[in-house]
Amino acid sequence: MDNKELNDSIEQIPVPKEKVFNAISKGINKNVDRGYGKKKKVLAGVAATAAILGITVASGFFNPTMNNVLANAPLIGAIFQEFNDPTGVDLAYQNAVTELNQAITKNGVTVKLTSAYFDGSAVSITGFVDEEVENGGNEKGEVSFDVNFEHNEGDHDPWLNGKSTRIKKVDNGYTSFQWKIEYPYKSFNENFTLPITIHNINGIKGEWNFNIPIQQDKNTTLALNHEQGYPEDGVKIRIKEILTAKASSSLVYETVKKYKGDDFIISKAVDDNGNVYRFGNQTVLQDSEQGDGYHSTVRTEMPKLNSNATSLTFYPQLNIADPKVEQLLDKKSFTLKNERLKVGLQVNDFTQKGGKLVIDYQFTGLPKTLSKRKLEIINHNLEYNFWLVDKEYLTKIDPENPWPPKNHGIPFNKVEMIDKETAHFQSTFYLNGEEKIENYKLENTILLFDFSSFVSSEDLKPFTVELPVGEE
Repeated sequence: MDNKELNDSIEQIPVPKEKVFNAISKGINKNVDRGYGKKKKVLAGVAATAAILGITVASGFFNPTMNNVLANAPLIGAIFQEFNDPTGVDLAYQNAVTELNQAITKNGVTVKLTSAYFDGSAVSITGFVDEEVENGGNEKGEVSFDVNFEHNEGDHDPWLNGKSTRIKKVDNGYTSFQWKIEYPYKSFNENFTLPITIHNINGIKGEWNFNIPIQQDKNTTLALNHEQGYPEDGVKIRIKEILTAKASSSLVYETVKKYKGDDFIISKAVDDNGNVYRFGNQTVLQDSEQGDGYHSTVRTEMPKLNSNATSLTFYPQLNIADPKVEQLLDKKSFTLKNERLKVGLQVNDFTQKGGKLVIDYQFTGLPKTLSKRKLEIINHNLEYNFWLVDKEYLTKIDPENPWPPKNHGIPFNKVEMIDKETAHFQSTFYLNGEEKIENYKLENTILLFDFSSFVSSEDLKPFTVELPVGEE
């Protein structure tokens, strides 16, 4: 990657400002029920928010055609209108939503499930919870569920991957909610019963148990089998098929990556008539390591494929995610390099005084001229790019949810820019803060650094796939 590419990439790096996230969350009244660790909890919320906004806008929810659909949809369609769910509105218009009337009261809190649909790869369940939920531990107006599906337990429930909850307060004191869930399995069972267990709501324990009938017509399959390679980036993609249901479609594709941590996504597709298709959450159907790289087969929801389309142009992106580099702090000066990004970190010195460890360093390989905005981005991200970890606990970091073991790592620091011309910085770690290392000794401490934050998504060359005619 040359300086221009790196320069452009740094310009595009999003700054994770907490206030921005809160504003987005409040704006769409969305709650993420279950966290997966300190870092993953935030990321999951952002990804789900982006997917909701992307699908809604791409599907043309607010347009005259959809307004006509709403005018003719059954009453239940108004619920999906409230949740900005165009798929639900369309299915309600087609009488393809199962209306439910299941209510259970536990510990004074009543939950009533009102509807379910299964279309393409998405399952939706709507319901109400009464005002007694306000007696729980959440703030007024908030509703959170600890829920599992199919008698699974805890966070390993496959139905929870990509699950989102949308909340709407109703005038009569009830709170309306919608769960959107990605069907987690490779093969479809069009008609089945989905057991649901709500363990607690706002901290109020119960065991609200439901058995929900789920059904949809068989998806039609459009086989594509198109392969596109990007050898310089170490990745290739095979577009396998498009599955189409009543109101939505799903794209199934396989990626083969040279680097395990890289994340390959398709940001959008455009058909020959100019219709734009955005993609929702991914469901990983299969993962494996083979002789030519790391294989992943995924299914992702998209708006319904236009029946008049004869080709689709796909716009892929690649997120580079190299493993963190590490160095034992047993010497005062050292250099860390990232060959893929052509960026280096030169640690000049570090000093410990009282409860503070100050590391002095500068970067090599960055563009010669960096704008004020780019410097602010780098300065902000450096607060999270350095970790200090007790070397005895380095192997105990969970690769699925990477975070320093409690009381054996420090993941944050305070950054000071010394000289912008030479990309010279200092980072201060507070050794006695909330995040700390018990029995701390400098010579037993590992410095971890993440170079991947210096590059955002790389747009790869679009490619076009001709759609076969008359196949199913």
